[in-house]
Order: sequence, then C-alpha cells, then structure tokens
Amino acid sequence: MIMPVILSGGAGTRLWPLSRAMYPKQLLPLFGENTMLQDTVLRAESIEGIGPVTCVCNDEHRFLVAEQLRQIDVVGASIILEPFGRNTAPAAAVAALMLADKHPGSLMLIMPADHVILDQQAFTDAIESGRKAAEAGKLVTFGIVPNAPETGYGYIRVPSGSHGPAFPMAEFVEKPTFEKAVSYLESGDYFWNSGMFLFRPDAYLAELESSAPDILAACRKAVEAAQSDLDFLRLDADAFKTSPSDSIDYAVMEKTSKAMVVPMDAEWSDVGAWSSLWEVHDRDEEGNVTRGDVLVHGVHNSYLHSTSRLVAAVGLENHIVVETADAVLVASKDRVQDVKAIVEKLRSEKREEPLIHRRVYRPWGSYETVDEGERFKVKRITVKPGAALSMQLHHKRAEHWIVVKGTAVVTLDDRQVNLVENESIYIPVEACHRLENRAEEPLELIEVQSGEYLGEDDIVRFEDNYGRL
Repeated sequence: MIMPVILSGGAGTRLWPLSRAMYPKQLLPLFGENTMLQDTVLRAESIEGIGPVTCVCNDEHRFLVAEQLRQIDVVGASIILEPFGRNTAPAAAVAALMLADKHPGSLMLIMPADHVILDQQAFTDAIESGRKAAEAGKLVTFGIVPNAPETGYGYIRVPSGSHGPAFPMAEFVEKPTFEKAVSYLESGDYFWNSGMFLFRPDAYLAELESSAPDILAACRKAVEAAQSDLDFLRLDADAFKTSPSDSIDYAVMEKTSKAMVVPMDAEWSDVGAWSSLWEVHDRDEEGNVTRGDVLVHGVHNSYLHSTSRLVAAVGLENHIVVETADAVLVASKDRVQDVKAIVEKLRSEKREEPLIHRRVYRPWGSYETVDEGERFKVKRITVKPGAALSMQLHHKRAEHWIVVKGTAVVTLDDRQVNLVENESIYIPVEACHRLENRAEEPLELIEVQSGEYLGEDDIVRFEDNYGRL
C-alpha cells in the first residue's frame, strides 16, 4: 500500500501579497476551484492501492488544513503539527516513524502541497514506475523532464546512457546559470528536482540513521512525547526544536547509494513565483491571464489578479499585478523572484501584511477588519453553523456587537441573550463573554471595538472548543 504524505509547511513568500505566513499558497485556490493542498490530496487518491493521507503542517495552519480536507470528504487523515519549521527531512522522518509503526511494509509517497500537475495520468504512471524499486528498498525521487533551460529549479543528474524505468542518481545540482541550463537540456542527462519521493518508511529511517542521526534522534523523541489534540498529533516542541533543519536531498539523497530517479513528464510546476502561475494558466489571445474583476487595454503577456475591487491596466507588457484588500503588487515579470525582498522589508518594519490578510480565518469562522483608527476598530465577523468563540475577556477594550444576519447566542457574565438581525449588545471592558451560532446558517455581525489598546493579544480564554487555552 502507498501512504501519501503531504508536506504543507511552506510560506510561499514569492507569491505575496496573496500568500501570507498565516495563509500560505498551498491553502489558496491559485489554479482552479480547489486549493493546492486539496488538489494534491485528490491527485494522490487516483493512485491504485493508496492509503489514508498523512499531512505534516505548521501548527498555525491546523484548522485551515483540517477544514480543507473536510471540504473534499477526506476521512481517516492524520494531521501532524510541527511547532517549528525544520525543512523536509525532519517532516518526512516523523511521518516515517508513525507509518513504520502503524503500516509496516507500506510505501510512503512524499508530496509537497504546493505543486501544479496538469497531466494526471503521467503522474500516476510515474508513481507506478517507481513502485518496484521502492519496494526493493531503493529511495526513489521523481525527476521532471525539462522542456526549457530553467534557472529557477534545482536539477538531478543521471549517468549518461542510463535505462529506466528507474535510473541511478548521480548528483543533485543547484540552480544553474542560463548557459549551464542550456547544456543540461541538450545533454538529456538532467531532470528538474521535483521534491517528490517514494520509499519504504524503514528504508528512509535506516538511511537517516546513517547520514543524519541527530535529525532522527530528535524526531523520534518528538514523536514519542507527542500529544493528541482534537484531531491532530502535536509533536513535542522541546524535542523537535533540537532537530537540525535540512532537506531530504541534503540529509539523505546526496549521501545514500540507494537513490534512484524516475522521469516524470506531467506538465509540472512548483509555482514558485508569479511568472510560474502565468505559465500554467490558459492565456487569452494577447497572452494575458486575468482573474477577478480586471479590465485591460493594450496589455500583453501579463498576469493580473483582483480579489476585492476593479483593477484596470493600460499599456503593460510582461507585468504582474496582484490586488488584495490591503496591498497591491506591481512587478516586472522577469523580476518576480525579488518579491521576497519586499516581504523581508515589511517584516523588518514589523508590519502585518506579510503575516495575515485583512480577512483572518479561525476554527469557528473568520473576521475582516473594515475600518480602524485611534482607539477604535470595526470588524465583520462570520461564525460557522454550530461554532462558538471561546469564553473570554479583554482588559483594555470594550466591544459592541450588531447582528446583520442569523441568530447569535451571547453569554455575558452570568446571563445569556439571543440576538437576531438588527439587534445589538454591549460588552464592557473585562466582562466575561462568548459568542455562539447554534443555527444551521452562518451568523454575520459587525463588531465595533473601542479602548486604549486593540491588539489581538488582549484576550484571556477560560473555555475553548478548539484547545486554544
């Protein structure tokens, strides 16, 4: 049986402003109606003999991941929470430790959650081509057949004259110059590094024990001391933070004698920048990709994306324009790798734009800040059917709730009040309160905050359905 392991810990800073630390690219519908995480899970389900999904994700994304799996009717999934990002080698190690115990004899298929693969059959065929080698104890990686001298990808070299379906791996090669990329393409001995792997859990753990024992020791302790938290498995933070941060490529694949490469020609992209997203989308007769409310005149070979308002562009060539409620990016298409420099500058100024969108998602629903100023903030809050906020209080702010749709059940100190559309309630400073939606339809309300400090950290939780005390 093949057990899919989805790695969903990336931040996707090059796709800012759409991708943020708290809502990264793998959790966004960048290509089609499903998110990239959902597409990855559904892609795995097409493989014959596939088992339940294991997803390794950032602790901060746990509720979004769980909700997105629920939306596509995934059952029996395991969600492992990383307290810190430690790259792919430790993430694969904790999954391998669990699978070796629960599913001995299985294969684990490592897949990043943020890739686009357009040719589903070619993907499935490549996995099947690697199955026999993986069952025999080899560590299989999938090399993307290159169709251009791409300088944004790492490469894998195989010995000249190798024969398939699985080739011995000669070496990993860092992102090349354009001239080297041209020579790689002409030689036929190089593939793009996809970051996808297929191997037995015990085979991977054995190689990790040999080449990176400190990673394995830390991950073993983190798994042994892990705690169940609702539907999640929370790794022990003290143990996991002692693990070195390293990739599967560097920690294991470059050092093992058991590495094999299976070619995959499946119209793949890691969507590492806005130009990559332009390449995988269908384009109009002028070479443009437009999403949302966009009008163009005299625009060519550009990507324009609107999320909350009209975007109009005139006379652009090879540009990227991305609009969100709180930020607009305009970039030359050949400079989109430098978007990360903008993100770093925003982080250095301690701004919120690299971290969250104006709409922030919580396990109970979402909220969006619509206005704010000195001593006040206005939010639009949506509570999912059957959901409830925590029982809480604030030391520095008061709140006024006005219901605009649905029915709210409000606990205020020692009393409970039902509110319907156009009714409101005042929550004084330091009053213990809770908001619930016991109906079958979403609850929407406007919250007006006032006080000397309006930060999200001014909250004391006494009871919470989602383990956030």
